[in-house]
Amino acid sequence: MIHSLSGGVVKGESFFDFAKIEIDGEGVFWFIDPFGLEENDIVVVPFGVTTRTGKVLRIDKHVSSFSAPVPTKRAKKILECLNRGSYEQ
Repeated sequence: MIHSLSGGVVKGESFFDFAKIEIDGEGVFWFIDPFGLEENDIVVVPFGVTTRTGKVLRIDKHVSSFSAPVPTKRAKKILECLNRGSYEQ
């Protein structure tokens, strides 16, 4: 348990796998990886009110919520790996 300097307690940390995804014409974004993906996998991700297809550039495994590349509360999950199937919530 970690205590903040103001006397409060910081919530317990969580761990996630993150994938860095390149979406053609849009840029590079980080998503939570629920599949155990590998580099160069092709995935479907939520993008605004629609979905987009992207390519996995990098995987960071077992990343602490305290050092995640994006805030974990706002991070979105990859919806589908086109060579592996869908994510069931």
